Amino acid sequence: MGKFKLDEIDHQILDILIDNTRTAFTDIAKKLLISAGTVHVRVKKMEDAGIIKGSSLTLDYKKLGYTFIAYVGIYLEKTHQTKFVLERLNDIPFVTVGHITTGKFNIFCKIRAKSTENAKEIIFSIDDIDGVSRTETMISLEESINDKKRLMHHIFSEI
Repeated sequence: MGKFKLDEIDHQILDILIDNTRTAFTDIAKKLLISAGTVHVRVKKMEDAGIIKGSSLTLDYKKLGYTFIAYVGIYLEKTHQTKFVLERLNDIPFVTVGHITTGKFNIFCKIRAKSTENAKEIIFSIDDIDGVSRTETMISLEESINDKKRLMHHIFSEI
């Protein structure tokens, strides 16, 4: 499929859905002064083109007791162990994000924990994975930027 062309209405629909993926198409339609059918057709086209992939739910981990965030850089003994280590990391529910990286670390991941003691246990369990030679941990003091819209608006301005 060729490059999908987005217009201003598509941009506005995406803008609303990024804020709240559960916004009813009828509410979007009222806000944009278009029909709910138009919203439905446009969202369906963006899904079919792969621009919209599913929808997600954002949890407030603080309210659930998981206030501690850390980033763990993982050094592997051998790079061919990457897949195996990622599979083991996937078994640890506190590892919420994982990236294969270039540079200093082979794998870089984000963990969420209830406390420093809980984080220590998680990091030790990562260290215990066969193939991990060592880890380096950075504690997040605050998530200061988490804006899904800024990049989207920049992309739209380039189109």
